[in-house]
Amino acid sequence: VSEVAFGVWTVSTGWWGKVDKPDAIKLLRDALEAGVTLFDTADTYGEGFGEEIMREALGKKRHEILIGTKFGYDISAPRDGHHKERPQRWDPEFVRAACEASLRRLGTDYIDLWQLHNPRIDTVLNDELFALLEELQREGKIRHFGTALGPDIGWKDEGDASMAERDVASMQIIYSIIEQQPARSFFEAAREHQTGLLARVPHASEILTDQFADQATVEFDPSDHRAHRKQEWLDRAFHKRGLVLFVAGETGRTLAQAAIQFALAEPSIAAVLPNIVNAGQLREYAAATEVPPLAEDELAELTRLYDEEFAALEEIQPQRTA
Repeated sequence: VSEVAFGVWTVSTGWWGKVDKPDAIKLLRDALEAGVTLFDTADTYGEGFGEEIMREALGKKRHEILIGTKFGYDISAPRDGHHKERPQRWDPEFVRAACEASLRRLGTDYIDLWQLHNPRIDTVLNDELFALLEELQREGKIRHFGTALGPDIGWKDEGDASMAERDVASMQIIYSIIEQQPARSFFEAAREHQTGLLARVPHASEILTDQFADQATVEFDPSDHRAHRKQEWLDRAFHKRGLVLFVAGETGRTLAQAAIQFALAEPSIAAVLPNIVNAGQLREYAAATEVPPLAEDELAELTRLYDEEFAALEEIQPQRTA
């Protein structure tokens, strides 16, 4: 598995601004050329488009890549608002049909990693569901199964149960320099259960990239989910960004590369899923494993900053309330 993976949601949902289809296909192909071998998508991304574009871009390279996709949302159900969640379904008939539909859209006869998409605790503890996943494994339709926690930060109970009760192959979590919990609380169990963690949003909604170099120039497309956040969020984000700039500049790495290295410094994290929307980001992020690694004192200071100076989780991404 490549340590830098590609989250297909950036080129299939519009949540990070609009990417035209030809550009998206080229970006996916260029990612493979740059050494990226793990591509993470979901049936709900673009109502199936996030899987279809994988077939179109990399169908002929199927055996050179690993595909992770997700299930659990009823993509035929209406969405209440552009960024709202659809209803979820976990009954055996729906889940099996979702698997077959994903296989068709991906143009393949197997899924490397099939992930429960934002499951709640009752779903993680659903014996019937996991019996079906094991059956799909035996049939060769899926090779591994895991959980993808979300949509926001949190979900500690679900993460703990995924590893302890279900022995999932992987678990997708939010983890970054300025969003270190509850991810850090999963690391020991992940090492114990040999669960490969996939760290998404390592740049904390691009705060830890050059896009946020000057607050006065930050502007989001109306379709971009960050356009709906309050000014207070942006002010706090820039304050925290300023405190961690010491890991970039003369160190021989960019801030964005340092953010990826920070996540990969944890042994239980198998891969990082940065948000890639253009060729420049692809080149920069894919090269993150080739620049000077973070030193122990740098890692220690980033941990101290989070523990002692950064405020609660709610300041960057709202914690769930129920």
